[in-house]
Amino acid sequence: MSITSVPFFRPSIGEEEIAAVTECLRSGWLTTGPKTAAFEAAFAAYLGGGVEAIAVNSATAALHLGLEALGVGPGDEVIVPTLTFTATAEVVRYLGATPVLVDVDAETLCIDLERVEAAITPQTKVVMPVHFAGRMCDMTRLRQIADRHGLRILDDAAHALPAHHQGVTVGKCGADVTAFSFYANKTMTTGEGGMVVTADPAIAARIKVMRLHGIDRDVFNRFTDPRASWVYDVVAPGFKYNLTDIASALGLVQLGRANDFGRIRAERVARYDAAFADLPLILPPRPAEGDGHSWHLYIVQLREDAPVNRDDFILALKERGIGISVHYRPLHQMTVWKPFCEGGTFPQADLVFSRCVSLPLFMAMSDAEQGRVIEVVRDILVGA
Repeated sequence: MSITSVPFFRPSIGEEEIAAVTECLRSGWLTTGPKTAAFEAAFAAYLGGGVEAIAVNSATAALHLGLEALGVGPGDEVIVPTLTFTATAEVVRYLGATPVLVDVDAETLCIDLERVEAAITPQTKVVMPVHFAGRMCDMTRLRQIADRHGLRILDDAAHALPAHHQGVTVGKCGADVTAFSFYANKTMTTGEGGMVVTADPAIAARIKVMRLHGIDRDVFNRFTDPRASWVYDVVAPGFKYNLTDIASALGLVQLGRANDFGRIRAERVARYDAAFADLPLILPPRPAEGDGHSWHLYIVQLREDAPVNRDDFILALKERGIGISVHYRPLHQMTVWKPFCEGGTFPQADLVFSRCVSLPLFMAMSDAEQGRVIEVVRDILVGA
């Protein structure tokens, strides 16, 4: 079969996912309930136990709740890499704190740890690394920096499942709190959704309360406990961040497929790497020795000797039916974040943005579809 177009992403949803959601719909329990409780338990077990997992309706909610539970507020500073989605910084502003943007490392595309240490002030409270595209940040070194300065770590692991650092799974490798994303194009999905993970019982307790309006009783517990459901107190001005059972039913099935998803992505990456090895491209950063990469994104950068620039490359891909994206326009280039980085320089993020393109990489991609992407990329860069 001849393939003429390939989307940037298509979800991998099978009959088991459809059956699980249908069962949930027929059960009559649609919002946070038994499926969500099961999903939280299964997710914590998947990470190896020893942590609590709290399901929420987005990774943005997970980041917000994590920072709030760490006590971030007005007057505090939170260090954030500039090469990330805006949600990583915006949650800092939700709490009246100040995001301090720093550049990324040219080799890893993760936050530059030298610049992290240079950016620390007496107002710094939290560092928020991003495991960019699924490549783990050096959490061992970051934890040492944080401990040396009395800081907390909230890692943005929206891209990083399944991944690990020095044999320790993400969510257990040095952060005080970890935020995961289950958005539609992530390595597993609930449609919309996220998870907050922590080994600290006090942090977990605070997140559970703030997840649903600051109510002092778990939402599911209120309707299953023999005590009347209306007997509760509101102990803080919380948020509406709970995850539905419909989403959790989907998540339970997807979680069971997570290792297979990771294997498939790694196979696709290996095929791309072999096909592009002789092209004027900088291929995605490899994981550090002892680390595991989730390969959420396959990001290439055009070298100076490429026959086209990045924007013309994107146009040529689109004209031939190849879906692409760009991850990301750095935050310091965005109108809302410019006031938070006056006088700062971000040469690596600027360079990466000027030459990067994310190519299609998803579990449901067929061999023929990937072959078409390879064919078109090679035609543009070799035949131009």
